[in-house]
Amino acid sequence: MHDAMLILKGDEVDRLLAGKERDLIEIARQAYQAHARGNTSLPHSSFLRFPKNQKNRIIALPAYIGDGFDVAGIKWVSSFPGNLDSGLDRASAVLVLNSMTTGRPFAIMEGSIISAKRTAASAAVAAECLLQDKNIDELAIIGCGLISHEILRFLKAAVPTIRNLVLYDLNIERARQFKRASADLVDRIEIFDSIDAILQRAKLISFATTAACPHVLDATFSSEALILHVSLRDLSPEVILSARNVVDDADHVSREQTSIHLAEQLAGNRSFISCSIGDILIGKCIPEDKGRCLTIFSPFGLGILDIAVGRYIYQLASEAGVGTQIESFLPRPWVERASV
Repeated sequence: MHDAMLILKGDEVDRLLAGKERDLIEIARQAYQAHARGNTSLPHSSFLRFPKNQKNRIIALPAYIGDGFDVAGIKWVSSFPGNLDSGLDRASAVLVLNSMTTGRPFAIMEGSIISAKRTAASAAVAAECLLQDKNIDELAIIGCGLISHEILRFLKAAVPTIRNLVLYDLNIERARQFKRASADLVDRIEIFDSIDAILQRAKLISFATTAACPHVLDATFSSEALILHVSLRDLSPEVILSARNVVDDADHVSREQTSIHLAEQLAGNRSFISCSIGDILIGKCIPEDKGRCLTIFSPFGLGILDIAVGRYIYQLASEAGVGTQIESFLPRPWVERASV
């Protein structure tokens, strides 16, 4: 039917993606490659903020991706950190997919699970691409929430040598909860009460926090360390400028007061950005060789990843008969209604 709509609830999305880490990593890789080749359309995300509450926001991410995906859509995702105190997830989202034949929407699905998994998949792609020590056995997690748990699971799929986990969170109980939830994924888990000790020893570090401004101002990092700076605002501009920097898209990440944006304001240019992950994946560039040094991957979180994963979920759901199919979601054409 030309007006059919598939509705997928969060639990259905979760079940469809169970055990699909390697597939999602490959989808993220292909999406980055498509973007590097120019086969995407990606307007800037639009941030809806509120005058009396700067912590909360809702973001619209429209996108189109070609290269075999051939789908457009939009993610509408909210971040309300106070939800955590009420036992709710910080983020909630919906994803809408549109046909490239008619432009009509054909699927609406819960988007927060997709957002978390595509974020983790992009981190895994970066780790596979940028890790200098391919046999690394320890991962450091800064910020013990849902995104970090997905990052752990996806990094285990990408870097199976990871056996040990070190954790830090401002809320010690969240760190303990994370430890319990991750016990079957690694051999050993330590909780640290200081972030500095972790940064000095870890060679693979993931930041996924709700920090609104830099709090890592002048740290000593392990040589050859790779930081997956998923939350984008933890590191001072001075730390950024001291490192080799890889991004997902320089125009997207250099805004909204991210650490990259602050570094650009301080330096007056973007020459500190070595290259994009997509350009590395298609062989267009190689990160600047600074020898044994800190490497930082700063992904703004591109809507093409959500749309690509959403297209994959739609295919899985259609094959498995999962979801609610509504045959009359859209109205009949106006010419038909007008003739009645």
